[in-house]
Amino acid sequence: MRLPLLSSSSALSRAVPRAARIPSLARRASTYPAPAVESKVTTLPNRVRVATEDLPGHFHAVGVYVDAGSRFESARTSGTSHLLDRLAFKSTDKHTDEEMTTLIDQLGSQITCSSSRETIMYQSTVFPQSLELAMSLLSSTILHPNLLPEEIAAQKDAAAYEIREIWAKPELILPEILHTVAFQNNTLGMPLLCPESQLAVLGEKEIRQFMSDWYRPERLVVAGVGMPHEQLCELTEKFFGAASPSSSLDIPSSSLRGASAQPAGAKGFATVSDAPTNLSDDYASLASARALYTGGEQYILKPEEEFVHLYIGFEGLGVHDPDIYALATLQTLLGGGGSFSAGGPGKGMYTRLYTNVLNRYHAVDYCAGFHHCYADSGLFGIAMSVYPQFASSAANIISHQLDTLTRPQKGGITQIELSRAKNMLKSQLVMALESRLTAVEDLGRQTQIHGHKVPVEEMCAKIDALTLDDLHRTATRVLRPSSRTVPLNYGLGSGEATIVAQGQIEALGDVRATIKQWGLGRQN
Repeated sequence: MRLPLLSSSSALSRAVPRAARIPSLARRASTYPAPAVESKVTTLPNRVRVATEDLPGHFHAVGVYVDAGSRFESARTSGTSHLLDRLAFKSTDKHTDEEMTTLIDQLGSQITCSSSRETIMYQSTVFPQSLELAMSLLSSTILHPNLLPEEIAAQKDAAAYEIREIWAKPELILPEILHTVAFQNNTLGMPLLCPESQLAVLGEKEIRQFMSDWYRPERLVVAGVGMPHEQLCELTEKFFGAASPSSSLDIPSSSLRGASAQPAGAKGFATVSDAPTNLSDDYASLASARALYTGGEQYILKPEEEFVHLYIGFEGLGVHDPDIYALATLQTLLGGGGSFSAGGPGKGMYTRLYTNVLNRYHAVDYCAGFHHCYADSGLFGIAMSVYPQFASSAANIISHQLDTLTRPQKGGITQIELSRAKNMLKSQLVMALESRLTAVEDLGRQTQIHGHKVPVEEMCAKIDALTLDDLHRTATRVLRPSSRTVPLNYGLGSGEATIVAQGQIEALGDVRATIKQWGLGRQN
């Protein structure tokens, strides 16, 4: 399970995280070379998609990406994705639990499962000679799990412990609460962590129905890095080819939920009447449901805590929005982190939240920008942890820092800061792809979202093209939405702030009033 951390959610390549500078990336878009390795996508007869990049190397990375996750859960099924994550690579109709463990050990490499809001990922890095075994294990756990009562009971106990541990750590649970408050009772607001009350409710029947709804061939992408395309297509046909598609028509997918036009090679939408008859009621209501940003407030009193934690966020952009590169650059430009930094300039010490907040106010223990990006919406804002005696200033400092992003002003964004942020963003994007697991996840998720991979050279060129006007305009769209700005995500959201706080919360004062004093949030 992947909890939403405070850095950018990787969704430009899943939305471009923060970066350090590489001088060679300062070149203009016109000087970028053509991609050295072309990605290929093939759709099999049963509509499983296979995507590869034949990058040279001593080992391969392969993954299966299911168009499922917590946004596709209802109040009745909430927590199913979390349990499926934990039940991966247990016994199947082909192997006992012990045999699975032995075979995984024989791979001599990593094999993992993780769930998120919009995808459930099964991934492995393997030596070339073990690729077929890895595909066999992935297919077995995805298509043919036993889900024995003792396995479910054991994983429920493990999940209960995990839930308690995460709820005890503000840096892990508060970003999660931020989502549940921002998108109350719908899609992106459904919890990643299985609610404890659901542990007694969910069983084999509920888990299998969830898999019947969402684990369908047309919702699967098999991605690989390092092997020939034809080889992975043959192995996918062998191990996933027997799965039957739902219908002859496209099924609604989260990948295009935010797209105004259908990208070439990507999936479209079907009406509910096109759906197969063996699906639950949840499928009809959730398959094409758009995220509805509500905003809101939640204050958690914990007077025993050393710090007061405050998160202020606004609705961000979906991954298909053309301004997504500008918003990712704004988060990189904010930067920030903890009060102790062991890094140098390339690790963010010149970002705005370090220079304007952490280096100026010594009662601030942590301050960082966050940017979570999804198919049709997102979250953007600043998180801060302070000593209680300084808490009354926290909302004002955050609001001021957000305000400086929206227009030219004294203390606003400079051209030097913009250039630095763009170089940081590009270098992190490029360096992250040096990891084979990151590269295969990027390939699989982009194939889900766009129907193909957007070349990193194209992303870097779009980042290079950004101007101060682009950043000001995008910040205004997010932080001060109005009838004069381009609507966010079909204009469904409230435009108001999302506020989550924990600790000695009475010391914060009226956070929402402070935000309004700075003119942030929906404008009349």
